[in-house]
Amino acid sequence: MSDRPIRPARAAFRLFRPIATRWMDNDVYGHVNNVVYYSYFDTAVNSYLIEAGALDIATSPVVGLVVETGCTYFESVAFPERLEAGIAVTRLGRSSVRYGVGIFKEGAEHAAAQGHFVHVYVDRATQRPVPIPEATRAVLLPLLAES
Repeated sequence: MSDRPIRPARAAFRLFRPIATRWMDNDVYGHVNNVVYYSYFDTAVNSYLIEAGALDIATSPVVGLVVETGCTYFESVAFPERLEAGIAVTRLGRSSVRYGVGIFKEGAEHAAAQGHFVHVYVDRATQRPVPIPEATRAVLLPLLAES
């Protein structure tokens, strides 16, 4: 029996965001380097929060800081492929949210990689945990995955 996660299908995610690969994303082995996926996760989630009006990176008094992240890779992707990041909220707590993120080749049914990261919401000035703002919670709820 393996502890390796099952390769998720598109149906596991609530929202999809386009991700443009860049020349610099490829490593010497000819595929996107593993560390780049974490940037894709951050970009997909934070661009959604910004566009939904839940985050102003310069002035929001409460911000989400990443405290945990991880990724499992199922197949290689490479520049200049077009990708899509599927996003789901897998846990919504009082001051934290766990996102599941799938990286898909454009139009693919199954993820090339599956990751997660956790935001803990903090007061920008004190850096102490605070409840997730209601406006943020409102844009996270539609992304909540079924348990």
